[in-house]
Amino acid sequence: MFGDLERPPLDARFLQGRLVRPGALWTRIEVLAETESTNAVVAQAARSGAAEGLVVAAEYQSSGRGRLGRTWTTPPRSALLMSALLRPAAVPAGRWPWLGLLVPLAVAAAVRRVGEIPAQVKWPNDVQVDDRKLAGILLERVDTPDGPAAVVGMGLNVTLRADERPTEVATSLALEGAATTDRATVMAAVLRELAGRYETWVEAAGDPETILPDYRELSATFGQSVRVELPDGTFLEGVASDLDADGRLVVLTADGPHQLAAGDVTHLRVTR
Repeated sequence: MFGDLERPPLDARFLQGRLVRPGALWTRIEVLAETESTNAVVAQAARSGAAEGLVVAAEYQSSGRGRLGRTWTTPPRSALLMSALLRPAAVPAGRWPWLGLLVPLAVAAAVRRVGEIPAQVKWPNDVQVDDRKLAGILLERVDTPDGPAAVVGMGLNVTLRADERPTEVATSLALEGAATTDRATVMAAVLRELAGRYETWVEAAGDPETILPDYRELSATFGQSVRVELPDGTFLEGVASDLDADGRLVVLTADGPHQLAAGDVTHLRVTR
């Protein structure tokens, strides 16, 4: 099943050596050959008292989940599939939604740095290159005996080939000609970027200003004409202009601005 020589396995001991140090955010790195969902594994660990900083990666997910209950399935070792346990106790509950924006920002920044490709963030939590989806983020809040925790899951296509794409708009680091397709290098870069941005955000008690400037710079959504499918099945069209103080997308429509906390966004055309 895992015999593709162009897709070597992740080495947990190597990653531990690069990322787990005294005082660092990441405390344990695990790599599973296969699991239904890394988010489910980390959520269960959180309920069992696991400390902040646990990271679980998988070579293959049989029931990976994306937003809105969608599945996320990729060939073995073709993607970076991992979930991390965070416990931002110092951040007021009302600011926790900003974590869902911080994580894709960290992924995009890391990909730009080590992959040298123009990755951007698409609201609410995708990473893309020229409207082609590179990565998706799934953030879940979990109640535990030690208080609420956040499980941050991500799926980043690394060596996915053209004939393996689940949709025509999917892409990968390899398909985009990235400077590296070594999953360990990418994983280390993403986790370091995430740790730095997360710690800054927590130290500022979740202040959105620790996220907004870079998010605006890397946003593929702001300035776009968009069509948004809302959770109730209705649609809204307008121009995506910014985020409000609660991290909601502000869409300017013919009848005025709308603030959206959730929705599935389709970019229609560039207006900026």
